[in-house]
Amino acid sequence: MTNKRGALRLFGIFTALLLLFVHVPLSNAASHLATTTSPSISVYGAWHCSNDACLWGTVRSVTEFDSKNHWLIDRGDGTPSVNLVVLSFVQPLKLLNKTTDAQTVQGIPMGMTSDIVNYFKSHNIRVMLSIGGITYVSAWNQALATNPTQLGLNAAAVAQQLGVGIEIDYEESSSPNLTGLQAFIDAYRSVEPYDATGNNPAARLTIDLAAGDRWLIGLATKATTSWLTTSTPVLDYANAMVPSRQPNSASSAESNWQEHIDGKPQYSPPIPSLAPAKFTGSLYITSASGSVQPECYHFSGSLIDTTGSYVQSVAPNGVGTTNGMLGYMFWAAECPSSRGSCTTPPNTCEGGVGVGGQTYAIPIPMPSLRQG
Repeated sequence: MTNKRGALRLFGIFTALLLLFVHVPLSNAASHLATTTSPSISVYGAWHCSNDACLWGTVRSVTEFDSKNHWLIDRGDGTPSVNLVVLSFVQPLKLLNKTTDAQTVQGIPMGMTSDIVNYFKSHNIRVMLSIGGITYVSAWNQALATNPTQLGLNAAAVAQQLGVGIEIDYEESSSPNLTGLQAFIDAYRSVEPYDATGNNPAARLTIDLAAGDRWLIGLATKATTSWLTTSTPVLDYANAMVPSRQPNSASSAESNWQEHIDGKPQYSPPIPSLAPAKFTGSLYITSASGSVQPECYHFSGSLIDTTGSYVQSVAPNGVGTTNGMLGYMFWAAECPSSRGSCTTPPNTCEGGVGVGGQTYAIPIPMPSLRQG
């Protein structure tokens, strides 16, 4: 009997020790699994300007395009650096008129071909087309004044044809045509209703807002009030665009993004709070002044690194139920300026954007987005 008790005691000690050693790696594995299957950062994308400062004015072969942009589909371990690429820009008036000219075919820049779209989609990277940009503010105004409904229908048709989403980049700061923009959105949604699952690429419709709430005030007020609510969303989400220059600290970048979360109740009319799950924050990887930013090539200590905790955990301020913004957007891949540097060899971005994607376990393909 005594020997049996001793044997049982030894067996119990052995079992406890075994469980102790087994428990640690199992716990870590479970923790990692939770992190990678339910990431707080869902959107991790780059605007793409082709090789001609965002004109997309020439047809490019996939081989030549890949030689300049391979870092986007492979951060060095065979996994894409991003899960979204936004081809920038479509000229709104040409899209309305379905213009064909030296750089455009039926309203779409001739470089935005199905081959280029499929180059990214074949690697599970979502693709969108951006309509507008700061260069095309007048074109937006003309198109919205002429026939915003037809513009929305044309945009939806292109989205369906290429299997892409559409981004609204309407940077009219003084008197935006919000009635016209509402008609554009209504027309688009009449063809492609809001899809909370994100399964239909053409149903993805987003908007660009300023870095904070002190510019594009009319647009921010309307978008936050009417189109980006958590109860009856019309647009999928917003991008808080880059400011005039790269923020010089994490706190500077975060203060801009916090303005969207807090709103501007003192304004007349007030800008309401925006749920963190309804927008991304943006950083430069190339600047208009001509330099490739550290965020492109070196993650540690970059703003992608130092703002990560905030982006993943910032709490709502009265609107929304989940912590954390949707993620990041980067301005901009390849050559956004004719006088600046490009994110082409040897200045590619695996070491910054790519390492960030790996560090934050960015899901590829992009998952369904949090709705509130």
